[in-house]
Amino acid sequence: MRTVLYILTTFSVIGLAFWAYRENYATQQALSDADDLRYEIREAYSRLAVLKAEWAYQNRPDRLRDLAELNFDRLNLLPLHPDQFGSIDQVSYPPLPELPLFEITDGVDVSSMEAPE
Repeated sequence: MRTVLYILTTFSVIGLAFWAYRENYATQQALSDADDLRYEIREAYSRLAVLKAEWAYQNRPDRLRDLAELNFDRLNLLPLHPDQFGSIDQVSYPPLPELPLFEITDGVDVSSMEAPE
């Protein structure tokens, strides 16, 4: 009986050691993957900052004005003036649709109800 108990205990210890070994390496792999993702996120933020700076540089008003003047024959772009804008009163909104009204008292005897005070 003792021999069987010793054998079972030995196999249990070996099994637990194998499980702990696999869990250790799985955890190290997950930590490595997380570090790789953090690095990729930092790189993406860096690229995004460069793209934002480039976008701001390309959309400078003086540059756009010069481009509009150079390509006036093709684009026919004119500068905007305040008198070109309308007021809110000039906007024609579509009429609101009429909603069907239902009788609230359908199936209710109104005569038995008390008036609010």
